[in-house]
Amino acid sequence: MKIKSFFLFLFVATAITTQAQTITITNNSNVAFNKSITSVGWKQIIAKYPSIDTANFKVVNATTKKEIPYQLEYLGSADVQNLLLQVSVPAKTKLVVIATKGKPTAVTSATYCRYVPERKEDFAWENDQIAFRMYGKELEKTPKEMAYGIDVWVKRVSRLILNERYKRGDYHVDHGDGLDYYHVGLTLGAGNLMPLDNDTICYSKNYTSYKILDNGPLRTTFQLLYDEWQVGNKKVKATKTISLDAGSQLNKITVTYVGAADSLPVVAGIITRKGAGVKYLDEANGIMSYWEPQHEQDGTTGVGCILTNPVSQMIETKGQLLAKTTTNSTNVITYYAGAVWDKANEITRADAWIKYLNAYKLMLEYPLKIQ
Repeated sequence: MKIKSFFLFLFVATAITTQAQTITITNNSNVAFNKSITSVGWKQIIAKYPSIDTANFKVVNATTKKEIPYQLEYLGSADVQNLLLQVSVPAKTKLVVIATKGKPTAVTSATYCRYVPERKEDFAWENDQIAFRMYGKELEKTPKEMAYGIDVWVKRVSRLILNERYKRGDYHVDHGDGLDYYHVGLTLGAGNLMPLDNDTICYSKNYTSYKILDNGPLRTTFQLLYDEWQVGNKKVKATKTISLDAGSQLNKITVTYVGAADSLPVVAGIITRKGAGVKYLDEANGIMSYWEPQHEQDGTTGVGCILTNPVSQMIETKGQLLAKTTTNSTNVITYYAGAVWDKANEITRADAWIKYLNAYKLMLEYPLKIQ
């Protein structure tokens, strides 16, 4: 009886341990999540697996036993905040993964950001699909180059290329990995957001400081801080928190304003070009898209924004597509903006880009459920 009791105890203990390490990821939407980054709260992991060793664990598909790439997300803290998993979950299905003791396979970095003091204080970031930059205070000393918006650096290789391009200093020419041919000027560029005062865009100057919260391999998150500027009869400051996931064409951007009244009117914008581009303004779903005219031998860029707050109006005016909305009552707004290049050979037409944006919006509305 003692031997039977021992084996019964061992069976139950093993079952409990296995159960404690299991994570079920459910896709309730009609859209497949392909190599998407999903976040699991670290407290939830600790509750399931209290003895987990952050330096010695791996995550595996419970069915195939293949490893799931992951990243520990700190969000600027000394402690882990979330476990980021890169998973593929078809529509209306579940994926079961197991966190287990063992040395994980190293994950190749697919996201990256850095401050670029050697190029007039740019701040640049990228993933395996696309790259972007914002401009620093040093650029304001050269008024002819001054720009307010988000810049796009198109790429057609999955490796990280920012440092290569800055080093050779010739990023307006395609050396096989893409180039920078996107013009921003005194506009919102590829989806920047600014306050509105009586339908006048109140542009800030360029960012004055930054904080890197996480820097890959699967998600890069940083903050850009802006000195106060005049918005109507008030002076406001802003912090823009930007995240870019591996595999995504879009940034998640959260803007926090200080000094403004409740529910500050704001506008997201996309610069337009001369020629026959494809414009898509869907106020009801908060999706704004622009498929640019082809830029000679450089190809075509598609730009898009997804607003999660209700949009009051989308218009085209003074060389920009604009989506008007408001912050919440604490003067915070989260939206998504990004771009794609046809020469990357993944999304090559305007209708495919619009389809991508609509699918992305659906994934935001029906995120993966973690249990």
